[in-house]
This record gives sequence, structure tokens and C-alpha cells, in this order.
Amino acid sequence: MSKIEKVLLTGKTHTTLSVAGTTARGLNIQLSSPGASKPAHEFNAIAPHPTAEQLFSGAWSACYIAAVELVAKEMKVALPEGLAVEIEVDLGQTGKDYFLQARLTARLPGLDPEVANALVHAADQVCPYSKATRGNIEVTLKAITE
Repeated sequence: MSKIEKVLLTGKTHTTLSVAGTTARGLNIQLSSPGASKPAHEFNAIAPHPTAEQLFSGAWSACYIAAVELVAKEMKVALPEGLAVEIEVDLGQTGKDYFLQARLTARLPGLDPEVANALVHAADQVCPYSKATRGNIEVTLKAITE
């Protein structure tokens, strides 16, 4: 697995649970043009569209938060209010080759850090998107309990 030397763009998502405990899978994507370092307000000859990295991180985050729910139920862990999953998928280059890398952050406010860490890693073993990327791209998992 190669490390990215230069990040070209990042697709980010933030997924939460609704009050009723069902997954809120709304997607808020800032549209950009390829190669733009920030969201564009003008698109010269290029129609605004979500990047593949934004779409991939959105699908992955919806799947991953469902895996967190499933694993929490199996572990008999009550999920805290404010549970959120943030995924960032980078498109980058090393030399002339292109690669992806990702950062998954689960926000589990008030949960014991050891339990939160176990939950995050167990959900990574369950989520089909995590399974598909395992060994193919660099992925960092993080649990935040503050």
C-alpha cells in the first residue's frame, strides 16, 4: 500500500442518528470543480458536481454508522446522543500514481474511551465499505468521546 505524498482533494461527510434512533442519511455536499482547492462559486465551462470522493465518503459513512448501531446493540452499549461519524476520503498522488486514503472519526460523547474504541474497531470489521477498502487504501480510525 503506497502512501500519498500530495493530497489533491478531500471528500468529507458528517452522518448522525435521528432522535428516534434511526440513521439520518442526508448528504450535504459542497459542489466543486475538479482541481479546485475550495468550493467554487463560479464554474467556467464545468458543471458543478459532487466529487467521487464526496460520494464515496457519503455512502461509506451511512454504512459505517449503521455498523456502529449494530455492534453497539450486540455489545449492549447504549449509544449517546450526539453520535456522529465523519469520514474524509483523500484523492492524492505519489509520483505519477493516484491513490485514495481515508480517516474515519466516530464522535461518541460521554462514552468510556475504551468502550468507544472497541466499538469503532468492531464496526470497522462489520461495515462492507471498510471490508472493501481493507488492505487497499490507508485508513485511520478514531473515536472521540468529548
